[in-house]
Amino acid sequence: MDNRLLEMLVCPLCKGPLELKRLDAMQELICYADRLAFPVRDGIPLMLENEARAINPETETRTTRPDVP
Repeated sequence: MDNRLLEMLVCPLCKGPLELKRLDAMQELICYADRLAFPVRDGIPLMLENEARAINPETETRTTRPDVP
């Protein structure tokens, strides 16, 4: 995913920042405020609440944006 695109994207629910997380071939955009992970399929972020999966912030670790509360 293009870094410029990632900088422009925000969570569709809270308008907060997102973090790109890559796991092997899978990519997700994580919103820690809403505890949701939005999938990225074929390079296209699916920013719909019903496509997102719930995350546990205790087990999900931040990787690229540690400055985000």
